[in-house]
Formats: sequence, C-alpha cells, structure tokens
Amino acid sequence: MSENQLTLSEYLSTVQEVIRVAFDESVWVKAEIRNLSLKGGHYYLELAEKEEGTDKVIASCKATIWKFSAAKMVLKFERESGIELSRDLNVLIKVKAVFSPQYGFSVNIEAIDSSYTLGDIARRYQQILERLTAEGLIHKNKSIPIPFDIQNVLVIAPENAAGLGDFKKDADTLDNAGVCHFIYHTATFQGNTAALSIAESLSNALRKWAKEYEKAPDLIVIIRGGGAVNDLAYLNDYDLAALLCKRSVPVWVGIGHEKDRTILDEIAHRSFDTPSKVIGGIRNLIADRVQDVLESFNKIKLLSQHQISAYQSRNDQYMKVIKTLSHGQINEVNKHLDLMKDTIQYLAQQQLKLASTQIDGLLRETLLQNPKNIMAKGYGIVRSNNRAIRSIQHISNESIQVELQDGTIDAKVIQVQSND
Repeated sequence: MSENQLTLSEYLSTVQEVIRVAFDESVWVKAEIRNLSLKGGHYYLELAEKEEGTDKVIASCKATIWKFSAAKMVLKFERESGIELSRDLNVLIKVKAVFSPQYGFSVNIEAIDSSYTLGDIARRYQQILERLTAEGLIHKNKSIPIPFDIQNVLVIAPENAAGLGDFKKDADTLDNAGVCHFIYHTATFQGNTAALSIAESLSNALRKWAKEYEKAPDLIVIIRGGGAVNDLAYLNDYDLAALLCKRSVPVWVGIGHEKDRTILDEIAHRSFDTPSKVIGGIRNLIADRVQDVLESFNKIKLLSQHQISAYQSRNDQYMKVIKTLSHGQINEVNKHLDLMKDTIQYLAQQQLKLASTQIDGLLRETLLQNPKNIMAKGYGIVRSNNRAIRSIQHISNESIQVELQDGTIDAKVIQVQSND
C-alpha cells in the first residue's frame, strides 16, 4: 500500500500526461460563453453546455485565448460575423485540452467558427418568428390604425443613451411648441436582462400613465443607439415580442442599426433605422396631418364657394321667375281692378241717376207737403202747449191754438168726440 502512494503533484502530473497524449489533436466543440474577461491581452472564458429547453448547466470548463493569437482570432471572428465576442453567445470553437497540476483543467481556443454563431442567432430568430406567426401575433400591432393626431407619446430608451439625445433634440422642439408631449422611461437594452427590463419598464410606464392620463398614449416608441449584432440579439426575445404585439397602441421602434433587424422590427407598427428617424417620422406625420387639414379646409372653402355661387345663381333665376310671375300677377290684378273700377263707376253713375230721380220726386213731394201749401187749401195746424197734435189724446188742457194760412185762433175746448 505504501509503495503505491503518490504526491498530489505526481498524480496530477500523470493526469496531465494522459490528457496530453489522449487529446493531442484539437477538436471542434459547441458551447455557450457564460463569462468572459480580458487581462493583459489574454481572453479568459467560462464555457458551458445547458440542458435543452432549460437553463440547467450540465457541463462547464475554463477556456483561454492567449494573447499571441487572440488579436487575430477575435478580429477575424468579429469581422466575419459582425458580432462582438462576448458572454451569452453560442460558439463553435476549436479547442485543445490542457491540464496543469497547479491550475487544473482548461482548454485553449485555437479558432472560432463565425458562421455557426450567426446560424445560431438566425435559428433562434426564425423560431421566434414562426411561433409569433403561428399564434397570429406577428402582424397584430401593424394592423392598428395610426392615430390621426399624435399628441402624447410614451418613450422607452436606455438611460443617457446617445440615441435618446438625438431623439430629444427634435422631440423637445415639438413639446415646447405644444404640438406633442413626450413621457420618457428607461430600461436596459443589453445583456440577458434586456428583454425583461424593457417589458417591466413598459408595464410600469403604462400603469403610471393610466393613473395620470384619461386616454392611452397615441404611440409607444422604443429606441436605442447603434451596437454590435450580439447586443441586438438580446432583443430577440419571444416574451417581449408577444407583449408588444398585444398592445392596443401602435409601437414604433428605432434600434440603431441599418443592416440587421431584430424581432422588434418584425412586429412593430413601424420600424426605423435610428432614433432620429423615429422622431422624424412623428414630425412628418404631424406635418402631413396639418397639411391634410389645410387641404381639407381649402377644399371645404372652395366647395362652399361653389355652393354659394350655385345657390346665388339659382336664387337669381328664382328672383327672375318671381319677378316675371309677379309682373304677370300685377298686370292681371290691374286689369281686374280696371274692370272693377269701370263697373263700380257705371254702377255709381246709375245709382246717382236713380238717387237724382228719387230726390227730384222727394223734392216735389216735399214741396207738395209744405204746410203753407196745405193750409192754402183750407187745412190748419192744431197745437196744444205749442206742440202740434195729431190725436185728441194729445190735448193736455182746455185751450188750443189753431194755425191757419192767414193767422192763429186761440180756442177753448168744450167737448171732444172720438171718431169711434
């Protein structure tokens, strides 16, 4: 037993030799970079393999890219892929196992396959697209009508980001002019927590908005400046995309990139290359709406003028017709009046002739009925109390006066006899 005893260094040196002989050739290995640090030009990585469908780590080890090859290797990877070498990337790397009695097991990275990483990002991107399409969400936000008037905008952006500054230059101008109001909330747009941070920021912002405003925002804007492709890959998250798809407000995104797209570009109501172009789109839409209103106003004004002219022309025609009809009616009335005048004049003349004849008769009769003429024939007028009487009933005392043609007789009533 004592003859087989080894020191730790002797044992580990034996393990080192076994590994050197057994793994003398470099091999290609798929792994995820869980951590990465740079010291003195050397890259120190922690590699891992996760159980499919979960985040459970089933294998891990340390890895190193030595300074003498790091610059060329990393530069080649980043130039070919457009992706910055960083944590959370799935990579296909050519490694050689090394074991040090002092530092333990690790692998030296000799090459990185850029096409694999690009393919992995593209594969995950396509899987999210297919799931959103199958669930009927991919075009849900795109189908929302754009508000006619944009008055209030909710903006989600990284804190103190350059892209946010570019956005606010024009946004502040619109805000200060009272044209459009902007409310800003911040979120993290890089790293594994980016998608969750954006989702939480949006949820908190909407809850606060509901307490302070009666109406929902007219737009939700999500912006960030430019960055590496793998930074953008953090935004390719199903849960975040589904959350934005289900918003009842149009979502506009401006992620600072021109060539590459994220899931947010795919599902957004409108997608722009940069934050500056987003505010430009808002400004242009407001300007277009103002122009539409002015054109509509001018059109209404022109149509109104045409209608007024048409009605004026129609009124002129009506006035002419009324005038013509009135003249006709007046002429008819005048003719009728002339006829009535002639008739009345004729009837009046006839009445005058008749009246003249009657007056002549009455005059003759009056003359004949003159008391003097009557008394000349032997008649007299009997008075009692200076009143002419016609009946014996009117005698009021015993004396009466009898007027004859040539004088008056005072008489005393002795006897009155009735003709009965």
